[in-house]
Amino acid sequence: MSFQIVIARKALKELSSLPKNSVRKISASIEKLSYNPRPVGCKKLKGEEEILWRIRSGDYRIIYSVDDTVRIVEVRRIGHRKNIYDL
Repeated sequence: MSFQIVIARKALKELSSLPKNSVRKISASIEKLSYNPRPVGCKKLKGEEEILWRIRSGDYRIIYSVDDTVRIVEVRRIGHRKNIYDL
């Protein structure tokens, strides 16, 4: 059973501002989340009100939530590692 991928509007905007070769890698990483939403190397983020996960894709990070009951992975943010955690 695969998960449905939902990408938030903010994440789409962040993705569109990245270099094209990075966009390809990140898109492939996001696609893989539909088969395994918690791949090896993913980390649970601390200090958040809800449970968020992050995976690495080169120098970029993909932050997302997983809803196991309805099988949805929602990508919340995509950005460079140096400023992805800033609010």
